[in-house]
Amino acid sequence: MDAVLILGGSGFIGSRLCEMLVEQSSARPGGITVATRRPARTQHLLALPGVDLDEADVHDDATLARLVAGRSTVVNLIAILHGNAASFSQVHVELPRRIARACLLAGVQRIVHVSALGANSKAPSMYLRSKAEGEAAIASTSVPAAILRPSVVFGAHDRFLNLFARLSKFAPVIPLACADAKFQPVWVDDVTRAIIACLQMLRPTAQTYECAGPRVLTLGELVRLAGRYSGHERPVIPLPRAVGQVQAWFMEHLPGEPLMSRDNLASMQLPNVASGRLPGLAELGIEPATLEAIASKYLAATAWSGKRS
Repeated sequence: MDAVLILGGSGFIGSRLCEMLVEQSSARPGGITVATRRPARTQHLLALPGVDLDEADVHDDATLARLVAGRSTVVNLIAILHGNAASFSQVHVELPRRIARACLLAGVQRIVHVSALGANSKAPSMYLRSKAEGEAAIASTSVPAAILRPSVVFGAHDRFLNLFARLSKFAPVIPLACADAKFQPVWVDDVTRAIIACLQMLRPTAQTYECAGPRVLTLGELVRLAGRYSGHERPVIPLPRAVGQVQAWFMEHLPGEPLMSRDNLASMQLPNVASGRLPGLAELGIEPATLEAIASKYLAATAWSGKRS
């Protein structure tokens, strides 16, 4: 594989992408560059042959131009789950717009942009509306692009199921807002395979793919499964919408990154499931794994631990 730049490569999906590219012998010296503002978070990538780290601020235009120069493909995985309108716009809208423009000027052959299932300009949450605007920005230039829309992504090191697994260890019951919200959880390896498949194809126009697993589960079911696979299944108590809003408001004001926000609740008002109107993993030659099969596998090996093995 030719020179690939990965933006957001130190995160959950990005780290697995780097690992799988190396596992598939797709990496060569200088073949993969991961740009990061926080080198301390990328130490686990240093041992991967063919992966170079570049400490850089991608929100700086000159730096971004330097990063994309000479690249055949740029993968954008940068995203946030929490924030205000300005921060969502900066990360999900302005950055993709600048990436697309920089790629056009540099002659990049393709862009792979990871968005989110449910992205829509009329969605009830800032998160989903900004994701839709970012997709439009990526598709606005003549650079061929693949846009992936995953549902909630799970795996041995995910934040989602591991969060509820940790809560289940200490809490006798789990009070839960939007317990009936629907998701179609997808394994991180299946999302990563989808990215790699898109790296290997060149389409003249932007194409969007929905990345979803084979089963639809409610948030309550996912929380109970997280507890079960970690050895601490707990009862889930659904919260009325008004109480859930108060809970989310309180979590927003705790120190550090919030566990839940009111904007997250707004996102969950829409089913996070594949529409069926767009191509999915099958069109990329991928048969998605079930959460139960993968969780059982990792339970035996790591007890569904958030720690990297």
